[in-house]
Amino acid sequence: MRIRGRVVVVTGASSGIGRATALAFAQHKAAAVVLAARREDALEDLARDVEKAGARALVVPVDVADEEEVRGLADRAVEEFGRIDVWVNDAAVSVYGAVEELPLEDVRRVLDVDVMGYLHGIRAALPLMRDRGEGVIVNIASVLSVVPQPYGAPYSMAKAAVLALAGSVRSELRLEGQTGIHVVSVLPTTVDTPFFHQAGNHTGRRLLAMPPVNAPQRVAEAVVEAVRKPRREVPVGSGAAGLVRTARKHPDKAERLIARQVDTQHLSRRHGAAPTSGNLHRPSPVRSDAAVEGGWHGRSRTGARRVALVAAAVGSGLAVRRLLAGAGR
Repeated sequence: MRIRGRVVVVTGASSGIGRATALAFAQHKAAAVVLAARREDALEDLARDVEKAGARALVVPVDVADEEEVRGLADRAVEEFGRIDVWVNDAAVSVYGAVEELPLEDVRRVLDVDVMGYLHGIRAALPLMRDRGEGVIVNIASVLSVVPQPYGAPYSMAKAAVLALAGSVRSELRLEGQTGIHVVSVLPTTVDTPFFHQAGNHTGRRLLAMPPVNAPQRVAEAVVEAVRKPRREVPVGSGAAGLVRTARKHPDKAERLIARQVDTQHLSRRHGAAPTSGNLHRPSPVRSDAAVEGGWHGRSRTGARRVALVAAAVGSGLAVRRLLAGAGR
């Protein structure tokens, strides 16, 4: 599917990967980008940038955990632009903490947004795409879909469910004989977004972005390319493809090593951080949280020497250790 002239819906567009993705589609000559998230002020600001890039923009404040609001989002897009060609499910929240200590209301909220929100998007988009016989649904998953991390069970559970959901929908479309509708899962490693500033946290330690950290624009370009040439899974970021392969081949080793990485690089060494539910139940009021980057100094490319080392070591313990250093959103 070519991008020029297409109508694209992006949820979670107020910050991070969603915001970068909306801008990328506008820059690649999409006709219109429909911007959805809870923060209307952040969406209005983004809409101006989308229009400067040459695409029409429509702002629709939505909590994706509410199915009626998501159906309303689809209806608004069709009323304004006549169709939906691409739907990007990106809205996501997270909470960190030991499984036994996490507030269950926080866990349920993660699953409501990160799983049910994606399901709501698919249920809203599919009938419209089926009527026209074409379309692409892109789900932003994570490498944590295949490598569950300690103290991040709700997010890991949700992203594993996103992969399963996509597989089920693809199978149903295949049985229907629908060859023009595609469902793609994008699996980023650590990305430089405000995500870690906004997440709920009950670990008692400050959240950090595990290095190497990738630029959100890198993920956004991968989403655009996934629409052009759909594939079932698209790992993105430093060592992402190798990590996914290795974790599926050596899951025990992957679990041991990611536990070490989380303890030493994802959580600060100092204790005493106050518990918080972050932006789970209400949007962050902080203006900087409605940005593309999160201040983690993400890079768009990895040095050639590091790529060669990882490629040569894939399948070994060394490769797993290096690749897991980048696991996370």
